[in-house]
Amino acid sequence: MTIQEAQKQVDSWIKQYGVRYFNELTNMAILTEEVGEVARIIARKYGEQSFKDTELNKNLSDEIADVLWVLICLANQTGVNLTDAFEKNLQKKTTRDKIRHITNNKLTDNEFNG
Repeated sequence: MTIQEAQKQVDSWIKQYGVRYFNELTNMAILTEEVGEVARIIARKYGEQSFKDTELNKNLSDEIADVLWVLICLANQTGVNLTDAFEKNLQKKTTRDKIRHITNNKLTDNEFNG
């Protein structure tokens, strides 16, 4: 599925099942909530916190997909073409950072790669 196809599928789903998009402020709050759920799983699975019994069935891929869903909703309702935006962003990063990370000793020195 392309990004453009994902934007169209989300829009179709909203129109068929969701009645309408939540407003932008609500979706921003939902996005924050969903990112928090991803952070919670990462902190417990890869960090030093442990899972609570009620969190054992949490699925990282599902939570990341929730983040993507809300991002697509925000893009759709604000007129952002995510394909174009991503391509421009990738070019910006390439131009800006083409040697920055390669020459970063923190990324290549074993002292920093605990």
